[in-house]
Amino acid sequence: MTKDRAGDEEGGEPTAGAASPRVEVRRHPERARYDRGTIHAILDGALVCHLGVIVDGEPLVLPTGFGRVGETLYLHGAAANRSLAAALEGVCVSVTHLDGLVLARSASGHSMNYRSVVVRGRARAVTDPAERRAGLRAVVEHAIPGRWKEVREPSAKEMEATTVIAVDLAECSAKVRSGPPLDPAPDRRLPVWAGEVPLRVVAGPAVADPAAGEGVPEAPSVAAIRRRFPGFSRDGG
Repeated sequence: MTKDRAGDEEGGEPTAGAASPRVEVRRHPERARYDRGTIHAILDGALVCHLGVIVDGEPLVLPTGFGRVGETLYLHGAAANRSLAAALEGVCVSVTHLDGLVLARSASGHSMNYRSVVVRGRARAVTDPAERRAGLRAVVEHAIPGRWKEVREPSAKEMEATTVIAVDLAECSAKVRSGPPLDPAPDRRLPVWAGEVPLRVVAGPAVADPAAGEGVPEAPSVAAIRRRFPGFSRDGG
């Protein structure tokens, strides 16, 4: 699938003020969003980010969980994790929500509706014990709100075996595409169906661990997951 034609307008005004040329949206700048409200909402709604670093002179991109506290992203991994160590020298963190497929009347006009954020900078190693625990809590609560208070907290040994890094949101930008295909007028007369097919993540029925004993009630955080990712209704809403 290719991007829409350069110069097409989709409504809405871009928010002015890229933090730096490194995160300025150049391709379809009308889709750029630089305001903190939009950026925070896109980050908070994503379960996975992609961490881009240079390891041994070669690019490496890995999916991982994360959490946000104010203007800081926290990521964690094993103490020997090379990608987290490489992030201290330079990192690019990205998230994407795929909201739908956009079907045009020409092969080159197809696109996708999406919301994305790119963050660039250098990570810092989190060494303060209180911040390390707060960072880990943010990662857990980001994916499953309310879960931290339901479970055993990390032991001293587990904390020692875990690396936590922080990425500041000083350099970041969002990019958003929504709406129908942007077919040129001649194509709109073609007898070809065109439009949008919405997509979203939905939660299925919870499946208890077979090793769990009888009588253990379902955790409130499970219900929270279902509320966050409800299933489609019969009418597609």
